[in-house]
Amino acid sequence: MEVDLGAVVRNAEALSRHARAPLIPMVKADAYGLGAVPVARALDRLDPYAFGVSSIAEGEELRAAGIARPILCFTPVRVDDLPQLRAAGMTPTLSTAETITAWTHEGGAWHLAIDTGMHRAGVNWNQLDGLRATLSAHPPTGVFTHFHSAEADDGSMERQEERFRAALARLPERPTFVHAENSAGIVRRGPSAWDAVRPGVFLYGVGSGAGAALQPEPVAALHARVLELREVAPGESVSYGATWRARTTRRIATVACGYADGVRRALGNAATALCQGQPVPIVGVVTMDMAMLDVTDVACALGDTITFLGRNGAALRTVEAVATGAGISPYELLTGLRLRLPRLHRGG
Repeated sequence: MEVDLGAVVRNAEALSRHARAPLIPMVKADAYGLGAVPVARALDRLDPYAFGVSSIAEGEELRAAGIARPILCFTPVRVDDLPQLRAAGMTPTLSTAETITAWTHEGGAWHLAIDTGMHRAGVNWNQLDGLRATLSAHPPTGVFTHFHSAEADDGSMERQEERFRAALARLPERPTFVHAENSAGIVRRGPSAWDAVRPGVFLYGVGSGAGAALQPEPVAALHARVLELREVAPGESVSYGATWRARTTRRIATVACGYADGVRRALGNAATALCQGQPVPIVGVVTMDMAMLDVTDVACALGDTITFLGRNGAALRTVEAVATGAGISPYELLTGLRLRLPRLHRGG
């Protein structure tokens, strides 16, 4: 697996210019499967306001690697978790009187999470009156919401933002940092109306559709070497369940890369990879450790590179295209590349 850190930085710079606001790069889930520590080190040169994670362990990993700037934990935490979070020098996102009071008893920055329609975490946008006394006594450093369908042109982002503005008006005072836009929200807007933006998947090479104002550079590539070649006679099958059979004599290449490496089972008999810059079908069920490809129509030799994701010659397999072939989300595809692939980080 190859990760172009230079492309990550350039994608971040493009978003920063577009939003005209400081960045809170989301490096949760090991930077969407691409390596949180090298990604954060590469992005640190852009002077982001903070980094975003989803667990205390993720923040501890960044601290151990020497990342010194603020780290926001966007997943709700229990009161019992707060000492560990404080020891890591992290900033929690809170939304209950109990956790706010427990955290501020010893001081420290925190951000208020407001739910404007995602219904996942945070205080409901029209139920802030119950927290007013707590917020007056312990004002947050920042406040944010999260859009559930920022990539859709259905008016939902605008409705959520109206609710967010109404919630902000109910706060005893406006916090220093207000943030809302994720990757799709940033791309769909011009300059942000808020104090920071939270890019995620755009940094890692996934855009927001063909009509989006910005398109990211590709970041991740997944290659494997051809380890075996064989001829399969007409009528013979390939892989478990005999789901694919040769209609004519076919040449089949085997690579040591399977679903335990992120090459999804659903790609078998449904998608192509690249060999010598040409598409080659993935045939049969992708197994845990290996995948098979029909290379009859290309000049494939032992040791040649098969590309499941990224560039091979002039051809490109994008995250979106591969995810579509597997019938999954691009987010799921990227984070599924975390398992046992060796990573090569370039340009950072």
